[in-house]
Amino acid sequence: MTAENWTVRLDGSTLPDRRLIGGKAWSIARMRAMDLPVPPAFVITTQACLAYLEQGAFPAGLEAEIDAGLAWLDAATGRQFGGAERPLLLSVRSGAAISMPGMMDTVLNLGIDDAAEAALAAESGLPDFARDTHRRFLELYASIVLKLPVELDHAASPQSWREQVAAPATPREALLGAVRAVFESWNTRRAKRYRDHNNIPHDMGTAVTIQAMVFGNLDEHSGTGVLFSRNPLTGEPLPYGEYLPRAQGEDVVSGKFTPLGLDAMAAMEPEAHAALLAACARLEAEHRDIQDIEFTVQSGVLYLLQARSAKRAPDAAVRAAVDMVSEGLIDVGQALARVSPEQVRALLLPRLGSGALDAAAVAAQGEGACPGVACGVVVTDPDEAERRARTGEAVVLVRSTTSPDDIHGMIAAVAVVTEQGGSTSHAAVVSRALGRPCVVGVGVGKGPQPGAIVTVDGESGRVYAGQLPVEMPDEAADARLARLIDWARARSAVQVLRPADAGGLEGCVDVDAQLSDGEADGLKSLLHGAVAAKGAALANPDTARLARAQGVRTIVTEPVLPALLAMIEEVA
Repeated sequence: MTAENWTVRLDGSTLPDRRLIGGKAWSIARMRAMDLPVPPAFVITTQACLAYLEQGAFPAGLEAEIDAGLAWLDAATGRQFGGAERPLLLSVRSGAAISMPGMMDTVLNLGIDDAAEAALAAESGLPDFARDTHRRFLELYASIVLKLPVELDHAASPQSWREQVAAPATPREALLGAVRAVFESWNTRRAKRYRDHNNIPHDMGTAVTIQAMVFGNLDEHSGTGVLFSRNPLTGEPLPYGEYLPRAQGEDVVSGKFTPLGLDAMAAMEPEAHAALLAACARLEAEHRDIQDIEFTVQSGVLYLLQARSAKRAPDAAVRAAVDMVSEGLIDVGQALARVSPEQVRALLLPRLGSGALDAAAVAAQGEGACPGVACGVVVTDPDEAERRARTGEAVVLVRSTTSPDDIHGMIAAVAVVTEQGGSTSHAAVVSRALGRPCVVGVGVGKGPQPGAIVTVDGESGRVYAGQLPVEMPDEAADARLARLIDWARARSAVQVLRPADAGGLEGCVDVDAQLSDGEADGLKSLLHGAVAAKGAALANPDTARLARAQGVRTIVTEPVLPALLAMIEEVA
């Protein structure tokens, strides 16, 4: 990497390597190439991050390239970063090649100071907007970059705010500080934990996307939101999302505000809503996958900020994969690759029994953010959740809201409940990625108390007192699961049978018997050289993978689909 290549301008003329510029910047470049409405941006590459982490300082030439990138943004927008007239404000976002919670949050409105506030107020005729933007920047910079969270008094002066925050004296110094913070966030504990949990390499680095701001908090015709091209909970092929008027993007994902549905946006901003749906259809057709789109409306004009493949609940993964084959968007191999054994296993876990609710007491009611049912003891601290889960205890993590700092507790928990937030909040998105039942927005102070035993229903949004009876879904009775079974069997070199279909099969080693004796460590030697294996434990994809690796050619278990999908992973 030469000193002339630490940054890339995202003008849509080329589509750089995703590993070099990260997923967010790649998305911007792709959308600009499609001539969609995207604010201009440039990106500092992952190689610059790795050089910084190795040297402990910016590599030679990087600051000069950042200045050149800022000059390019000035020219593209007709504004000036650090200027006292028509000031350019920026968003600064981390972005690795693989989407991952745990990285640094976005800093918005970077570049505002007293002179820029006065200029924005004069230009817009809205001094309250300019003052609100100033406060928002200082709060975000203090929390995200300086690691000193504050809540500034809305009625106080910018001078008193800056005395509390002690932000850098100039916009350029603030930008360089934000870039350093993004680089350093690659090696935070929360980022490392997430990479370890998802087998993501530690030597990729993160890019830094620097983009011209658009303002969802400008006026009554402005707002921000998130749109999914299909329902990420069920897979229903209809747009699904939320809109928060007169707000910025962090207001939606923070969970501190409860947004409106897309129908409200259609009523308030019909032209922007129509443009959003048209862009959504184009992006899904282009990428042939469910899209998760972040957008802002500024004075009635739509701007797209990011589009990526959406995280989805197991139900949605199955329905979208099968439906997209029928629609001709993807082939069978792609469909099988998009449904993981773990997702199907979660889908086939026990659900509330038909009579479970007859005498059930609702301990809390919110919005279902990820389907599934789980029972456990309530804990409110992520460190405690991780510690107790290590002992084999089933814990339900209950928080006011979640942030990337809570990732380790969410991984450890069997379910997540938050008092605030909607279906696109951090808790909802991460829980879907982890496959955890999740309920959000139960109300401030209305979450179940620590130590209580509860049952969380991530579909209905209810949290029940006590441990309720559950029942097992039937994969054979589900038409989409049955199609996946047929497709997977046609591609699997390992035969996977239900116990009822395995009559007369001889020479099966009994995995469950081995496990019941507490001999999990001996499974590998037990399976080595075996032709066939049986047991409920083989429905666990990890155990099925172990059997495949040891040469087993026939597996007898139920349900069969998780094991079948594990058998064809390398083929698909």
